[in-house]
Amino acid sequence: MTPKRSPHETPRDDERARQVADSTDPELLDDLGAMLGADVGVSAELDAAREEAARNLAAAQSWQAEFENYRRRQERDAAELRGRAGERIVTELIPVLDDLDRAIGHTVASAATGGELDHLLAGVEMVRTRILAVFAKEGVEVVDPMGAEFDPNMHQAVGQRDDLDVPEHTVIEVYQKGYLMAGRVVRPAMVIVSAGGPARTA
Repeated sequence: MTPKRSPHETPRDDERARQVADSTDPELLDDLGAMLGADVGVSAELDAAREEAARNLAAAQSWQAEFENYRRRQERDAAELRGRAGERIVTELIPVLDDLDRAIGHTVASAATGGELDHLLAGVEMVRTRILAVFAKEGVEVVDPMGAEFDPNMHQAVGQRDDLDVPEHTVIEVYQKGYLMAGRVVRPAMVIVSAGGPARTA
């Protein structure tokens, strides 16, 4: 099929175009084709490089996230280990503090009968104060729930006693104080709980 000629083209123009095409160096045409093919190859290589860079970036971000999670786990485990070590120390010191409390009680009773035990009492109280200071430094809190509502999460009931003057389930005697460390119960307070009184209001 003969190509449709532009209204502005003449037979002479067609003839010139054929002559130019016939006179063009074949090697030049080959070089031009090679250059065009090279451009296509470079574009494909750039696309492949971009895809590889995107994969590498995604992998790097994934590794970074994994490392951050690992670092947080290590810090959490280290903090928990330190807390457990401190808790063991506190657990060992609690009975000593109990003995000191009993010694102070006996000393006060003896002093009331005329015994000269003031120096002993002062010494025992000083030791107790220093132990409590160590506890405070380790984040330990003393739980003395006298008069508070019984809380099974923090108190251990060792008995009940009828008392009509206080609301039911009130701690009316603390047999042994409790201790918290970093918000956790190291030892619950051992208490006597009231019974038979009026219902506790919210």
